[in-house]
Amino acid sequence: MKFGKEFVSQMVPEWQEAYMNYNSLKSILKGISKFKEKNESETPMASTPKGSLKRRLTLYRAFSGLNSKQGRSSSKNEDEVILVRSEGGDDSKGLYQTMFLKPSEDGAERELLFFKKLDFEFNKVNAFYRKMVKEVVDEAEELSKQMNFLIAFRIKVDKVGFGNVDSNEISSLTSFMHHVDDAEHVEMSNESQFNDEDGNYVAQTNSKSSTEGFKPASLEILDHVKINVITPETPVSTIKGLLLSSKSDQTFSKKELRKADVQLSTALKEFYHKLRLLKRYSFLNLLAFSKIMKKYDKVSSRNASKDYLNTVDSSYVGSSDEVNRLMERVEHAFIKHFANGNHRKGMNTLRPTAKRERHRKTFLLGLLTGCSIALIIALIILIHARDILYSEGRTKYMDNIFPLYSLFGYIVLHMIIYSANTYFWRRFKINYPFIFGFKEGTELGYREVFLLSSGLAVLALAAVLSNLDMEMDQRTKSFSAFTELVPLSLVIVVLVITFWPLNIIYKSSRFFLIKCAFRSICAPLYKVNFPDNFLADQLTSQVQAFRSLEFYVCYYFWGDFKTRSNKCSESDVYKAFYLIVAIIPFWIRFLQCLRRLLIEERNTMHGLNGLKYISTVVALVMRTTNEFHKGMGWKILAASSSGIATIVNTYWDIVIDWGLLRRDSRNPWLRDKLSVPYKSVYFLAMVLNVILRLAWMQSVLGIKEAPFLHRTAMTALVASLEIIRRGIWNFFRLENEHLNNVGNYRAFKSVPLPFNYQVDDDEDSSDT
Repeated sequence: MKFGKEFVSQMVPEWQEAYMNYNSLKSILKGISKFKEKNESETPMASTPKGSLKRRLTLYRAFSGLNSKQGRSSSKNEDEVILVRSEGGDDSKGLYQTMFLKPSEDGAERELLFFKKLDFEFNKVNAFYRKMVKEVVDEAEELSKQMNFLIAFRIKVDKVGFGNVDSNEISSLTSFMHHVDDAEHVEMSNESQFNDEDGNYVAQTNSKSSTEGFKPASLEILDHVKINVITPETPVSTIKGLLLSSKSDQTFSKKELRKADVQLSTALKEFYHKLRLLKRYSFLNLLAFSKIMKKYDKVSSRNASKDYLNTVDSSYVGSSDEVNRLMERVEHAFIKHFANGNHRKGMNTLRPTAKRERHRKTFLLGLLTGCSIALIIALIILIHARDILYSEGRTKYMDNIFPLYSLFGYIVLHMIIYSANTYFWRRFKINYPFIFGFKEGTELGYREVFLLSSGLAVLALAAVLSNLDMEMDQRTKSFSAFTELVPLSLVIVVLVITFWPLNIIYKSSRFFLIKCAFRSICAPLYKVNFPDNFLADQLTSQVQAFRSLEFYVCYYFWGDFKTRSNKCSESDVYKAFYLIVAIIPFWIRFLQCLRRLLIEERNTMHGLNGLKYISTVVALVMRTTNEFHKGMGWKILAASSSGIATIVNTYWDIVIDWGLLRRDSRNPWLRDKLSVPYKSVYFLAMVLNVILRLAWMQSVLGIKEAPFLHRTAMTALVASLEIIRRGIWNFFRLENEHLNNVGNYRAFKSVPLPFNYQVDDDEDSSDT
């Protein structure tokens, strides 16, 4: 793989605008190369000037600017091409500007443009890295304080009942980084620094003053520490938080200690992940500058890379060692205090290994996909051979058995669409694992999702083939109970696999889905996270699947499954629940919006979003009532309410969720930033969204069945169109979320800290 592609693939997606624009600089060099080739073809061969051979020989030297620390000679010579200086006067803080010393040569304006662009990219990278390092240094200081509180907390809990606590045991265990006011000027040397046994940086000099102000932590510090109240994460705690006062007595119990341990451990892991990404950012950009300067030397037949890369080395991004030192301190602190000194365990937690692609997975994917296709072909042949479409038992089968199996069709289709989404998210650099908050290394890729969908498809198709009898036994006047129970058995198997506690079939992903589903069902008692929000939106497109589950209950418990007969549609209770189960997903989203409006963000947009779901609920009620109670009045109410809901939902999809239809954007009627390079894709998606949202017209207009489709098949087709529409919505919804993160350089989760330090006013005045 060429470096340009490798460079892009290794970028932190949310920071992509802060990286050196390698392709832009490369395109300028291509222009210089074409200009020189054109001049050489037009200019006759001349005698070789003195010194040119030497310059051409030096073209192929292997410069190592990233590792070189030698200063550039201040004296000029005839081969000197550029002069790099800092406008601020300080090489570590100023803006860098390159002076091109060959302005009179042919094509010099192109080289001037190259160095102007190079300086811009270099200053951009240097400034961003400095800003990010400052942030992590400040964060490290806060984490040091938090660790100090945690150690004192541990000792207080473990030493309960002991009057005397050795102060040496309460040393400053927390400083995984020695920080001074100007961390950029801290010099690392064996003569002045050493690590104590608890991982602290301690100044080691002969003077006594060097250790002044370095006070060991004591239990008294807990008098000024308040345990932060965490956002309620259970229904009971949420209700208590709303009904009771949020103030509570300060307790330092083992239960609170365990919570603080988990929180601080999570904060350190996320902080270490940030340091790793920052280190990779520095390395990739330094490598990119080295590569582009060597390309310049090759194209221009000059020797300028050494001077420029020496400047890069002496800059902040090239010389700062803060990130490496912080990583060492975090590793030491985490291993000692959260891994019981087990180095391997601690490092495996801080640096989880990436998932390896296994040939077994590819083999199973191909096998199950092939089996699915073979079963579909066998099903078509069997239907044609038995002339099932025209048999007398066709109507009973479509009324009673088809709705049972259609449930699996909806699930498989949704999984296939999600598999396609994950493929395109990855292809267009949309960081979906971060957006969903998947644990690193546990997210499912498109292969895994497609493997699961093909496996479920094989089970469902095999069940359909085993239960394809159209005529009942004339002797018993019933169907075989064994085969008629196949659909119910398949539902039980799927549920058992979903909730199976053993670590098989992607347990972490299954339980992540279960957790999100439970939190959504319990809305508004849980804080609304993006995965909960996203999953609830998926459920709104599976209304027919919920109705299929309701039909399972009615058919097997109140119907006669042996004779394939039921009276579900005649039951008022069934009709009531037929409406209720369809409303539930939209009601969940309404409650989530209500919580975000009243408790969390207090943004009126969430109120408007909630009204959007209420309009959908009203339309759904009108359409369902129109199905059971025929009449022009109900048809008009269903059509008008559905029309209003369609307009509102379509506007929200395209403008709010997708961020499109921006009139004054750089891409007219789209948005400023696009992940997909083909603008036509966005316009096509908008048109499809409108068309597929009009599928409700089928029920209002009374189009129950087509000449070749039974009414249950028509219902399944319309439901499938809604699932496809949701799949299209998924891609652009996540793309918009990702681009919002990119615009804010948001690449890390916000982790709440367990402690809050408060200093009394009296102490402040006495100290001053």
